[in-house]
Amino acid sequence: MKTIGLLGGMSWESTIPYYRHINEAVKAALGGLHSAKLLLYSVDFQEIDALQQAGKWDEAGHLLASAAKRLETAGAQCIVLCANTMHLVAPAIEAAISIPFLHIADAAAIAVKQRGLHCVGLLGTRFTMEQDFYLRRLREKHGLEVFVPEADDRAEVHRIIYQELCLGRILGQSRVTYEQIIERLTSRGAQGIILGCTEIPMLIDPARLAVPAFDTALLHAQFAANYALSEPPEPAPSHEIIDLRRS
Repeated sequence: MKTIGLLGGMSWESTIPYYRHINEAVKAALGGLHSAKLLLYSVDFQEIDALQQAGKWDEAGHLLASAAKRLETAGAQCIVLCANTMHLVAPAIEAAISIPFLHIADAAAIAVKQRGLHCVGLLGTRFTMEQDFYLRRLREKHGLEVFVPEADDRAEVHRIIYQELCLGRILGQSRVTYEQIIERLTSRGAQGIILGCTEIPMLIDPARLAVPAFDTALLHAQFAANYALSEPPEPAPSHEIIDLRRS
């Protein structure tokens, strides 16, 4: 089993499910007392947020690349960035490491195509919805047609993420707002919705939606677990009974 390096803290509320989902996937695959081999580097999100708001993406990329390199030095065999938005600086991270970087948009796109869908709506921060680092990958690498909400809806999706979800606040009215925005996306032809911010599943219940919803945190975690298990599992240690009377 390979060791997964988690680069988290953006926010820490959405990093927690990664640990659970990865370990659940490993246990389901191997059974017994198996769990995942993980290393976690959790950043101070206040610092990252300040760089985002100032548009200092190069500095943010350098910070996360340094953290990823430290995970590699500590023994990680792949890097999982536990946030959608910060994949904007994925090239800087990939340039700093010699181990695989598992991209969250690939995990989402694979799941979408496995469901036989080709047209999806994307929710996320305004950076994810408005810049091309995520949309381009979905469209050009995976051939998906992708819709994003209209400008006013994008602003509200972004506000709820930063002013509520990242602070652990779950409000019923915000859930209704998201569901209405999703309805508008489906009316434009979206066959499913990519929850392209790892905090959004804290708010959205896929069972309440008329179309499939793709939880990127869950899918990314499962993607990482599958990669970690992409070699024969190590044998379980033998628990020999030692007769102390003979020692």
